Amino acid sequence: MSGFKIITNTTADLPLDYVKENNLGLTVFNYTIKGETYSKGHELDWKEFYAMMRDGNMPTTSQVNPMEYREYFDEYLKENKELLYIGFSSGLSGSYGSACIAADMEMEEHPGCRIRIIDSRCASMGEGLLVHKAVQLQKEGKSLDEAAEWLEENIPHLVHVFTVDDLNHLYRGGRVSKTAAVIGTVVGIKPVLHVDDEGHLIPISKVRGRKKSLNALVDYMEEKMGKYREQNDIVFISHGDALEDAEFVRDRVKERFGIDSFMINHIGPTIGAHSGPGTIALFFMGESR
Repeated sequence: MSGFKIITNTTADLPLDYVKENNLGLTVFNYTIKGETYSKGHELDWKEFYAMMRDGNMPTTSQVNPMEYREYFDEYLKENKELLYIGFSSGLSGSYGSACIAADMEMEEHPGCRIRIIDSRCASMGEGLLVHKAVQLQKEGKSLDEAAEWLEENIPHLVHVFTVDDLNHLYRGGRVSKTAAVIGTVVGIKPVLHVDDEGHLIPISKVRGRKKSLNALVDYMEEKMGKYREQNDIVFISHGDALEDAEFVRDRVKERFGIDSFMINHIGPTIGAHSGPGTIALFFMGESR
């Protein structure tokens, strides 16, 4: 295995067992709910987090600042002098900029170290799938620069598509208007969204009913995969405390495309604070986003 350390964030929504198994570095995004702030070492069970949201408690989130990133990088540089940091989309958070500032400061202070910062332009397990690709490249013996260049080249081919169960969370985040949220909720409209090339959330369609919205995710996958079908040796699915619906999407993908390797995990509080309970997201490689 190549000698660089891969670092990501809790926004990647990767299972902790996977993080530990692959010796990944992990930066923790803080969030506040019911007046209490949760951070590294002081964490809330994710099911309890979603129960609080369903009871009407609205969380807020905060990004990692440059000094916090420096603390993380300092710790990981004790282990390895080459770091590959795969960050949360700059289209959704200023944390990427903070990581760049911290990396420049670290490399100036420690001339022997190298830190490559990747703007994933991804969220949730889309970011997680990009990390997984980096892990595979590392296991193949690729160097820090080779891995970073492959990731940069292929980010536009990492497709995100997702649907939410409650439009009001998207309204709070400025993704839909108040009128659209109210009317959509009354008539059972479920939006389907994706993440564009700049890493922003973009609505792409509206369907009526939950099952239709879940099937729409799989339809979008068929539309986008194209010649990249062979690169989908594994597909990632994340959910906002809605495992049965995630498994429904998995089964539809398996039936339609013959893919039999999946990673399914819950959406953590940082992303879940904005998408809400019931969100289902599908991540795969395609010709374009």
